[in-house]
Parts: sequence; C-alpha cells; structure tokens
Amino acid sequence: MTRLPGRSPWLVVALGFAAIVFDGYDLIVYGSAVPALLAQPGWGLTPTEVGAIGSYALLGMLVGAISAGWLTDLLGRRRLFIACLAWFSLMMLGVALAPSPELLGVFRFLAGLGFGGIAPTAIALVIEVAPVARRNLLNAVMLAGFPVGGVIAAILAVNLLQPYGFRLLFGLGVLPLVTLVPLAMWLLPESPQFRRVRTRTADLLRGGVATSALLFAVANFCGFLLVFGLNTWLPQLMRLAGYNLGSALSFLLALNVGGVIGGLAGSALADRFGGRWVATILFVVAAVSLGLIAIPMPTVLTYLVVAVAGAASVGNQIVVYGYVATHYPAGYRATALGFTSGIGRLGAASGPLIGGFLVTAGFGLGMNVAVFAAVSVLGAVASALVPRLATRAAPVETPAPPEQLAEAA
Repeated sequence: MTRLPGRSPWLVVALGFAAIVFDGYDLIVYGSAVPALLAQPGWGLTPTEVGAIGSYALLGMLVGAISAGWLTDLLGRRRLFIACLAWFSLMMLGVALAPSPELLGVFRFLAGLGFGGIAPTAIALVIEVAPVARRNLLNAVMLAGFPVGGVIAAILAVNLLQPYGFRLLFGLGVLPLVTLVPLAMWLLPESPQFRRVRTRTADLLRGGVATSALLFAVANFCGFLLVFGLNTWLPQLMRLAGYNLGSALSFLLALNVGGVIGGLAGSALADRFGGRWVATILFVVAAVSLGLIAIPMPTVLTYLVVAVAGAASVGNQIVVYGYVATHYPAGYRATALGFTSGIGRLGAASGPLIGGFLVTAGFGLGMNVAVFAAVSVLGAVASALVPRLATRAAPVETPAPPEQLAEAA
C-alpha cells in the first residue's frame, strides 16, 4: 500500500489521539447514560445492576489489554492498533441495538476487548517515535483524547440524552469504523524500534522487573478505579447531593476538563523530573481534592474542586501510563503496558461496582469520596515504591527520525 512521505511523530500522535477520543467517549458515555438506564421501561434495573453492566466492558478490557500487549510486542504495533479499533467500533453497534440488559452487558464486554488493546498499542508506538526529551508530553497529548472523549460524552449527553435516549449516544461509537480505521490503514507507520528489537517478554517476570510490574499494576488499579468510578457515579452522586440532572452532568464535564489539563501539565513535568514523583504527588492531590468535594461550599468552588480532582485522577492516569512506558525497554514495553493496565482494569471494573454498592446501601457523596480518597493514597504509595531497573535491563533508546518512519511498515 502506498504511504505518504515525510511522516512525523505528530501524525502518529494525531491518529492515536483520535482513537483514544473514541475509546474515552465509548467508555465514559455509559456513566452519562446511567439515569436513562435506570429509568428504561421494562428493564427495571437497580443501581447495583447498572454498575455491574458498566463493569463488563472493563473486564473485557482486562483480557484485551493483557493479550493485545503481548501480541503487540509479537506482531507489531500497527496491526494491533487497527484491529482493536475496528473491533470495538463494530461492537458498539451491538451495544446501541441491544434489546435487553443481558445483551447490553455482553456487547459491552466484547467491546471492552478492543478498548483494552488500544492504549498499550498506541502508547508503545508513540513512545518509540517521539523525541526522547518529549516522550511523556507527546504521549500525554495522545492520551488526552480520553478525557476529551469524556468531555464530548458529557456535552452530547446534556443535549441528546433526554430528547433521544441512550441508544443514540451509544450508536455514535460506530463512527471510527468508517472514518478512523481507513485513515490508519493508509497513514499509520510501524515502529522502527519494533522492527529492530527482538521481543523479550519473559524478562518481565524476573527480579526487580517483576516487582516494578506488580507495583505499576497496583498504581494502575487505583488510577482506573478513580477514573471509572468517578465517571460512572459522579452525576448520580451530585444529583443525590441536590443538583439537577443538567448540573450533575456538568460536574462530569468539569472532571474531564481537569483531566485534560492535569494529564498534559503532569506529563510535561514528568519529562523534566521523572514520572515517579509526579504520579505520587498527583495521587496525593486527588485524595485531598476528593475529600473536599463532600464539604458544602459555593457551587463555583465545587466545580473548581471537581476539576482539580479530575486533573489528579483522570489526568494522573495519563502520567502513570507514561511512567510505565518510559520505565521499560522496547523489547517488552507493550507487554508491560498490557499487563499492568490489564490488571489495573480490575480497578476499572471495581469502581462502578463500589459506587453502585454504596449508593444502593444508602451512602451518599461523603462516603463515596472518602473511599475514592483512600484508593488515591494507596496509588501514591505504589507509585513511590517502584524500583529502578538495572541499566542492562533498560538500554537507552533513540527514536527514529521522520524519514525512517516514512519507510516503516
């Protein structure tokens, strides 16, 4: 297939960003649709059941992330990126047309297989084509697509949910199949580092490397629990606190706008000071800001605190991704990303379930944010304790110049 000359890292970032936008939209729009699902005639769903259905996609992401990470190091970043993108887009059609809660859950799980594979594949590709001094920042620009997708989901939910229902919101997730997939097949190069480095996935299970992988898995668990727990239940929790539906959904918008800012700023700092302490400090900020949400204050200040919480939770997950990617060499980078984010998806699945359990049990905003704040503290400890890899396990990598990217794949 003919490829365009003069390909730059920004082309890879742009294609990855677009994919992550749809990834974030498809996942976060579920939280926006929770009020409509609870009110769907004939379904009779409880908050716990809605939380369980929300977690099915996240369980699928666990399987998808681990398997796609390994396959990405084996078969290449480009192939897996396109395959995962096409798969989750097609499955979103099933989500939109599901005639029952059971089938809605099945298609959410199947879509999750693709959702889980996109991030480790795209991150490995961007890290390997970006200039070393800006790897975290370019990765953050791409991953900022996730909260951007959340912002789009919140805006569309405010305007479309009540007049058109949840099916239209879910159906928009099919768009990548006819837009982004053809563009990626035409323009996306393969990573030159993948072409040069022999895969050594077994190294991930040895000594200090295994310890770092387990701690990264804990940090990802905490980060994902915060991201998906808050995005699923924040609108409903703010309604229980006395806000109307429009205002409650606007808090979701503030959370994800904060996530975009926090991810970009935190990753720029990580390029300068390293991911360890940036991720650790942001987890601490998340714990404090989440605790403040439950304190009565003027509405403007509540929006500001929610935005800070988004920067330190949604935004910090972007920082943690970059922390993992730059910690490992190319030979098993995608496998490490897939394993740590895959295990972390257990946190993503737990977030909606925990929120649903607390709401069903009658606990309000205060107890929910207290639980999320405790999870933030655990994430800070895990991030701070990750051991440094031995020099021989982490060779210096030089990204390929644009002319080599033009010849890749």
